[in-house]
Amino acid sequence: MLVANKAEGMLDSPQLADFYELGLGEVYGMSAAHGQGVRSVIELVFGLLHLPEPDEDEEAFDKSTIKLAVAGRPNVGKSTLINTWLGEERLVAFDLPGTTRDAISVPFERNGQKFELIDTAGLRRKGKVFEAIEKFSVVKTLQAIESANVVLLLLDATQGVTDQDAHIAGYILESGRAVVVAVNKWDAIDDYQKQLLERSIETRLAFLKFASLHFISAKKRQGLGPVWTSIVQAHKAAMCKMSTPVLTRLLLEAVQFQSPKRAGMFRPKLRYAHQGGMNPPVIVIHGNSLEHVTEAYKRFLEGRFRKEFDLVGTPLRIEMKTSHNPFVDGESH
Repeated sequence: MLVANKAEGMLDSPQLADFYELGLGEVYGMSAAHGQGVRSVIELVFGLLHLPEPDEDEEAFDKSTIKLAVAGRPNVGKSTLINTWLGEERLVAFDLPGTTRDAISVPFERNGQKFELIDTAGLRRKGKVFEAIEKFSVVKTLQAIESANVVLLLLDATQGVTDQDAHIAGYILESGRAVVVAVNKWDAIDDYQKQLLERSIETRLAFLKFASLHFISAKKRQGLGPVWTSIVQAHKAAMCKMSTPVLTRLLLEAVQFQSPKRAGMFRPKLRYAHQGGMNPPVIVIHGNSLEHVTEAYKRFLEGRFRKEFDLVGTPLRIEMKTSHNPFVDGESH
C-alpha cells in the first residue's frame, strides 16, 4: 500500500495525484502526527492481510502450497519461462491497465504439488502502462520476494552476472527466502563463454552457494524438469523441522570435533541448541561467552547442520544467546 504521510488538511488534495506516477496504484493520504486518515489506512492494511478469525482453526492456512516468485532483471526471459510453464501466453490475459497495482498470484498444480506463482511487474509488456512502472518494478520484485517461500533467480547467459543480478540475489538472501538459480538462454552461448559464466557465478554469487544451479532454455523448453525438483527440495529445506535433542547432539559433537577459539580469558561454552523459526530455518544456540564465537566457527557449525538436515536451497540463520553469569560483576549482556 502506498501512503503519503504529512497530508494534514489535504486528504482530497490534487497534490496527492503526483504519487500515482509511481505506478503502485491507489494513494492513501494521512497525517500520523495529527491522526488524520490513520485509522482507515490501518483498517485497509488489516483487510489485505486476510487474518483468520480468532476461533478459526490454524489449519485454514494451506501449508502445502508453495509460493513461488520468479525474480530477475528485465528481459532475462521471465515471461517466456512462465508462459512455457503455464501453457502459452497465460499472463497476457492480465496485461490490462488497472491490474498493475495488484500483485497477481496464479495458482497451478504440477505432479500433485500445488503452487502459487507471484507475478511481478517484470511480466507486463512494456508501453502498456506508465513507463514509470519499469523504473519502480524493483519495488514489485522486492514485494514478490517478500511474499514468496521460494524464489527462482533467473540469469541471462548472454549477459553474464551483472551488478543488478548480484543486488537481487543479495536481497533474496537478506529476506531469508529459499532460492534456486537458473541460467536462461544457455543454448545461445559457446563452450568458452559457458566456462567463463560458470566461473563468474561461482565468484560473484558465492553467497548463494547453498542453492541449486540449473542451465536452461525457456524458449526451447530445455532443462526445466530439474528446476521443479530443486524448487520443491528448497521449499522442503526451508520448512524443515529440527528437534532440540538432535540439534543439541550435533552441536556437542561439533564442539568435541573442534572447540571454539579462546578470546582472552573467555572460552565460549556452547550448551544446547533449538529451532527458532522456519523459512528461513533459524537455530538458536545457548551457552556462555558466545559473543566471542567467530564467524568462521559459525560457518563450521552451519556446515554440520546443513549436512545432517540436507538443507539445500535455503539460507540458514544461527543465533547465539548468552546466559548471564551472576558471578561476573559489571558485565553487560
